[in-house]
Amino acid sequence: MAEWGMAGWGEFAAALAAFLLSHALPSLPGARGWLVARMGKRFYGAAFGLASTLLLVWLIVAAGRAPLVLLWDQGPWMRWVPNLVMPMVCVLAALAIAAPNPFSFEGRARGFDPARPGIAGLTRHPLLWALLVWSLAHLLVNGDLAHGVLFGGFAAMALAGMALQDARHRRVWGAADWARLSARTSALSLTGLAGRGVLLRVGAGLLVWAALWHLHLPVIGVSPMP
Repeated sequence: MAEWGMAGWGEFAAALAAFLLSHALPSLPGARGWLVARMGKRFYGAAFGLASTLLLVWLIVAAGRAPLVLLWDQGPWMRWVPNLVMPMVCVLAALAIAAPNPFSFEGRARGFDPARPGIAGLTRHPLLWALLVWSLAHLLVNGDLAHGVLFGGFAAMALAGMALQDARHRRVWGAADWARLSARTSALSLTGLAGRGVLLRVGAGLLVWAALWHLHLPVIGVSPMP
């Protein structure tokens, strides 16, 4: 019965609260602009990315330290799922970062061509899709309460984020501009995903996946081996 009490859950609750606050505060009206004005856009982006990464690692480690409340058993086949989908997740993220895509959160409109939408032709929300697939794959192999809250929450956040971003852009841009900019983003069009730059991003994504695979055991404490 002690497993269901608050004892042992303190670190997980603190890590979860810190992670949520780090993403909620900059979204407050005027907060991001105030921070960028004082820190500079480049330094703010680097600081936010570093803080998010460190808090995410802490949150995952804290979930592993929380009391074990098993929801389902892990089957041997389940461990293959994250190993098979994580290269795709890393490549998708590599294609998305800094690419012209006004539909994505923190996306930039400069350089975006509605006729050749690039990564947005595959999906308007590549980073949120990467988060969703990562979350579901890791939820499958972590059938306990703490990881269910962690990865289930990330999956729900990714799904909600896609709908909220689209609704916000329709409202801000207006129906005409939304229709013009999004005309070729709903189909699976790889027209804009060609060329040397894309190959470099795919290679970078695979390198990141290899690094994450090797760091998983020493940093997270769990081997990714099937």
